[in-house]
Amino acid sequence: MNRTHFEKELEGLHYDVLKMGSLVEEMIANAIASLVNHDTELAQKVIDGDDRIDKMEVKIDNKCAKIIVTQQPIARDLRIVLTGLKIVTDLERMADYAVDIAKTTLRIAHQKYTKPLIDIPRMAEIVREMVKMSLDSYVHQDLDLARTIGEKDDIVDALYKQVFREPLTDMIEDPRNIDQASQFLFVARYLERIADHATNICEWVIFLDTGEHIDLN
Repeated sequence: MNRTHFEKELEGLHYDVLKMGSLVEEMIANAIASLVNHDTELAQKVIDGDDRIDKMEVKIDNKCAKIIVTQQPIARDLRIVLTGLKIVTDLERMADYAVDIAKTTLRIAHQKYTKPLIDIPRMAEIVREMVKMSLDSYVHQDLDLARTIGEKDDIVDALYKQVFREPLTDMIEDPRNIDQASQFLFVARYLERIADHATNICEWVIFLDTGEHIDLN
């Protein structure tokens, strides 16, 4: 009976992590959409959703602590709990960056963009793919999928450098562009950080199965 109860607790933990991940995915997508479309209402929705994510993190942390205290898991069972703890920390940080992007939307919503947004949405799409990949690898315990995320991270890093150069050029050519261009630089940085956290999740998926920490960056 104890083992059956323990397995149900682990299943509940797994479900909670996936639910949180799904919400974070949605926040990232909405944050970028709000920026591209000057949608302040959608941006505010992202910002308002952060409290829910924070509460979910606390709930999952408490559940993990309870499992460790009452069940005293060892070996793979302990890695399952530790992985859950680490993943929700990464997810919470992703949500924070989504909120930062939404706040950027509110700051420059009244401004006409000096140029169409092309590279940032491209970068965001790859980042969203990485978040989905990381969660899929966790759901299916797919180590091969987890290991491929480094390739996506390299693409994001290259795009980040490209996105970084263009706003700097805009600032030099016309000082009136400094405020808007600097905001886009921040957004690119937030996306790059989300990609790093997605990579972290894949590293924890590998740890869950192998017990080894591997740097996928």
